[in-house]
Amino acid sequence: MSGHTWKETLADRMDPQWAREIDLFEGQVGLRKQAKLEDKVFAETRLRRGVYGQRYDNGQRHDGIAERKLEFEERPTKGPDTLWDAPGMQRIKIPYGGMSPDQMDALAALAEEYSDSILHVTTRQDIQLHFVHIEDTPDLMRRLAAVDITTREACGNSVRNVTACPLAGVCRTESFDVSPYAHALMRFLLGHPDVQDFGRKFKPAFSGCEHEGCGLVQLHDAGFVAKTVDGKRGFKVVVGGGLGAVPHQAQVLSEFTPEEEFLPEMQAVARVFARLGEKQNRNRARIKFLVAKLGIEEFRRLVKEERKTLPHDDRWTAFLDDMPRTGGEPPRKPAPLATGARPEGFGTWYRTNVLAQRQEGYAVVTLNLPLGDITSDQTRALADLAREYAGDNIRTTVEQNIVLRFVREADLVELYGKLAAIGLAAPGAGTIVDVTSCPGTDTCKLGIASSRGLAAELRSRLAAKSASLPEAVSALHIKISGCFNSCGQHHVADIGFYGNSRKVEGRGVPHFQVILGGQWTENAASYGMAMGSVPSKAAPQVVEALADAYAKGREKGEGFKAWVERAGKRNVRDLLQPFTKVPPYAEAPGFYSDWSDVREFTIGDLGIGECAGEVVSLFGIEVVKAESQVFEAQLALEEGKFEWAETLACRAMFTAARSLVRTEFIDVTEDPDDIVREWKARFFDTELFFDKYARGKFGQYLLERHASPPPRIDKGEAARRVEEAQLFIEASHACESRLTLAAAARTAAGAAAQAMA
Repeated sequence: MSGHTWKETLADRMDPQWAREIDLFEGQVGLRKQAKLEDKVFAETRLRRGVYGQRYDNGQRHDGIAERKLEFEERPTKGPDTLWDAPGMQRIKIPYGGMSPDQMDALAALAEEYSDSILHVTTRQDIQLHFVHIEDTPDLMRRLAAVDITTREACGNSVRNVTACPLAGVCRTESFDVSPYAHALMRFLLGHPDVQDFGRKFKPAFSGCEHEGCGLVQLHDAGFVAKTVDGKRGFKVVVGGGLGAVPHQAQVLSEFTPEEEFLPEMQAVARVFARLGEKQNRNRARIKFLVAKLGIEEFRRLVKEERKTLPHDDRWTAFLDDMPRTGGEPPRKPAPLATGARPEGFGTWYRTNVLAQRQEGYAVVTLNLPLGDITSDQTRALADLAREYAGDNIRTTVEQNIVLRFVREADLVELYGKLAAIGLAAPGAGTIVDVTSCPGTDTCKLGIASSRGLAAELRSRLAAKSASLPEAVSALHIKISGCFNSCGQHHVADIGFYGNSRKVEGRGVPHFQVILGGQWTENAASYGMAMGSVPSKAAPQVVEALADAYAKGREKGEGFKAWVERAGKRNVRDLLQPFTKVPPYAEAPGFYSDWSDVREFTIGDLGIGECAGEVVSLFGIEVVKAESQVFEAQLALEEGKFEWAETLACRAMFTAARSLVRTEFIDVTEDPDDIVREWKARFFDTELFFDKYARGKFGQYLLERHASPPPRIDKGEAARRVEEAQLFIEASHACESRLTLAAAARTAAGAAAQAMA
C-alpha cells in the first residue's frame, strides 16, 4: 500500500459511521493489549464485532476438499502481549445470504491474507474465517466495510444475522420476495439503541412461504412468513422459537402484520425483550423463556402497548419507496436447455443441484460445499463465473451451500464444466449426502465430539453409494452438532446427532446422542427426540441401519418422521441398541479416539485416569435407572400423556442426582427434598457439577423445577422437561467422569510420592 494504512486508503469507501465504530474497536484492542481494559468488558466488545476465540487442542481441520494440519506452534502470535493464546475466529454478517461477486473477491482476499484461505459458510448464512489474529481484525473490518459488509453484532447479546430463504425472488411457491424486507430489518436494527440491552442473542429469519423449510422461521427468536391479504403485502409474525439445549417452537405474535408495520412491531418486541428478559441467569435469557413465562397472549398485549408509545421513525417505511424485487438483473437473456451430448456426471448433478426458477428459462444452481467450506481460489473463480452467468444473484444457504440464481438453462452444461474444473460440481445438494455440521471440536471451545469429522466420514460413505440409495432415503436430512447447543440444527433433521461422552474402562469415549424425527419442512414445524447415545465410531452404522429399516419398513409415501412415529420409539431404540456397546480397549482402540483425531479421547480438561472401581460401578447402576425413566417419558410424550411425561422426566433428574450423591453419601433417601438438598450442597454449591463452559446450566433445570412446579402441563412444557432431563443426565455422566479421573490422578500422584519417599 506504499506506506498508506488501510484506514487511510479506504477512508472514502466506508460508511462514516461504520468507520468510526471500527476506529473505536481498534482503540479498545490497543487498551486491552496494554492491560488497561478488563478482559470481561473487552469480551463483549469483541463479540459484538464478531470476534471469537477458538480452540487448538485438536489441530486437525477437515474440509472435504483437502485435509491439512494447522499447528499453533507453526503460526506464532504477533507481539509480546496477545489477547488470546492463539488466533481466533471472525464471523461476518451476510444478511439473507446475499453476496455480490465483488464482495466475494474481497472475502477471498481476506481469507487468504488473514486466515487459512478457507471461507466457512455457517447454518445462519454467515461467513466465518478461522485462525485470525486479533490485531488484524480492525483492518479486516475496514476492508469489509469498503464493500458494504459489516461484522457488527455478528456475535454477542445482539440481533444476529438476518437469515432468509436463498430462493427468495425466484421461488415458485413464495408469496413475494422477502429479500428487501430482510435487508431493511438488518439495517434498521443494526446498532439501534433499543437492541443494545438484551440478556442474550436474538435471531430473526424470513420465509417466502409457509410450507417449505428454507427459512426455518419456527426455530427463531422472531420469524416472518410472507403473506398477502386482499392484495396487501405483510407477514405472519412468530416469536419465541429457538434450539439450543432445550428447543422451543415459536408462537404466533400476529397472523398478519402489514409491511409498513413490521419494523415498528419488531422495535416494540425488542423493547419488551430488553426490559423484561432475564439478565442475571444467561441460561434463561433468550426470548423463548420470556414468551414461555408470560404466555403468548400477555406477550402480544405488551408488544401492542409498547408499539403505541414508539416515537415515529421515517425509516419504518422509507425502504418501501425504492425496493428491488429480485436482487439484481440476470446477465443473459433466457434460453432453454439444449439437447445433445452431455459431459459425464452432468445428469446426476442436474437432478440434485439444479432447480427451475419461476422466471421461465432460468435455473438456480446449488454448489454443494463439503462441510460448508470453500477455498479462496475457488471463491475468486466462482465470483468470475457469477459475473458471467448469474450477475449479483449469489446466496449462501442455511445448509452451508452457495446458490447461483438466474442462470439461464442454455448455459447449464457449460457452467457445469467450469464448476467441475474448480472442484465445485459435486452432486447431492439437498440429499442425504449433503450433511450439515457445526465446527465442533475442530475450532469451537464448546465442542465435545468431532461433528465435522463424523460429517466428513458420513459424506464420504454416502456419496460412494448414492446412486444405489432408494429415493426416500436419498431425501433424508442429516445434521450434526458437536455439543448440545444445536449449532448444527440437529433437532430439525430426520437423523440428528449431538456430541457427548462416556467413560469405559476409565477411558473417555466420544459419543453422539441420536435425535430422530425432526421436521425440516413447514419452516421447521417440529423437533426430533433423543433416542440414545452411541459411540462416535458406530454412528455411520447407525445411519446405515436406520436408512435400511426405513427403506424396507415405510409405507408408500411415508416420510421418515411418520415412520419413526408409527414404528414407535421403543422399537426404534431397540434397533439402535446393538450400536451402543463399546468394545474393550484392547480389542478396538479406535473407539477411544474421535473422528479426525488419532489421539486418545479425553473428557473435559482432565487427562486419562484409571477407573476407581466400586464408585464407578455404583454410579453406572444408578444412572441407568434415570436413562430408563427419561426414555419412558419420551414414550409418554409420544402417546400424548403430557403430565405423565413431565413427571417421569422429573423423576429421571432426581434419580440421576441421587446417583451422584450416593457416590459420596450412600444413605441418601429417595425423597426429592433430601436428594435436591444433598445434591445441591455436595455438587452444585461446590461447583463440582459445573463444567468449564455450561457451568451450572443443567443443574439449574433440577433446582428450578423442584422449587417451582409448573401450574399447567401442555405438550410444549412436557417436551422441554424431557429435553432438560436428558441434558441433566448427560451432565451427571460428565461430572462423575471428571471426579473419577481427578481421584485417579490424585491416587497416582500419591503413589508416586510414596515411591519416591
